[in-house]
This record gives sequence, C-alpha cells and structure tokens, in this order.
Amino acid sequence: MYAVIETGGKQYRVSPGDVIAVEKLAAEGEIEFDKVLAISGEDGVLRTGAAAASARVKGKIQSQFRDGKVIVFKFKRKKQYKKTLGHRQRLTEVKIGEIVA
Repeated sequence: MYAVIETGGKQYRVSPGDVIAVEKLAAEGEIEFDKVLAISGEDGVLRTGAAAASARVKGKIQSQFRDGKVIVFKFKRKKQYKKTLGHRQRLTEVKIGEIVA
C-alpha cells in the first residue's frame, strides 16, 4: 500500500513506515497530509482524482533540520563580476504512520 502526496510544492511516494524529508512545516508532533494525489490499496488498484481526494496520510514529525549547503556562483565574463552565495534549506523529517482511504 502506498500513496502519492503533495507538500511544499513537491510530490512524494510514501508507504507506512517511511521517513521523508519535506519542506519546513510549522507543526509539532502529529501531522496529517490531506492533499493525496493517488492511492494504491492492498488489492493493487491505483485510485486517482476524486477517489483519492478523500484519503488522508498521517505522520509524526521527528525533527527539524537544515540541509547541506548549496553554493551559487555568478559571474559575467570580461566584466570582472564574480559573486558567491550559499543557501541551506530548512527541512522537516516526517515518519509516515498510516494511510487512511
């Protein structure tokens, strides 16, 4: 059994027991994802659209952390322009508990 959820503008394929890192969520403890795009039941049939819209995915927030540094280097040739920037994205680690169809 698995589901495809959307959070933070990205889509994730999750099963019960999976641990995923998503864009930072402002919640603590338990969380429920209500934007389910597709769900596959025990029978192996994939349901999408209105059939999947009523499904919910429940999870537990394990930690808030920052991802590794991404270096952004900009330059314009022959103009002596160089600029270096760094970015660390804030993420939330979520353990998927159950998928309620």
